[in-house]
Amino acid sequence: MNHGPAVELDVDHASSKKAKLGVIFFLIYSFFYAGFVVIGVFNYELLSQEFALGLNLALFYGMGLIVFAVLLGILYNFLCSRYEDQLNTKEEVNQP
Repeated sequence: MNHGPAVELDVDHASSKKAKLGVIFFLIYSFFYAGFVVIGVFNYELLSQEFALGLNLALFYGMGLIVFAVLLGILYNFLCSRYEDQLNTKEEVNQP
């Protein structure tokens, strides 16, 4: 039983904007991750210090990185969906 594809794939006019946004988000996340690595390499004692809510900096920073990655993913999905809606609709209107 071959029902065919679930959706019809077409040209994605927003792919360049989505790729650029992905690179920007990657660089932003890499900056914060590099901060964690630098602290771990050059001042690892600092990571054992109590920071907030009774947690040490290593746990707080590490969990913060995970939450930040999830938030960036949600924001990326939201913005890419908006780009697709705007640019693909614009192209459909311009077609004869």
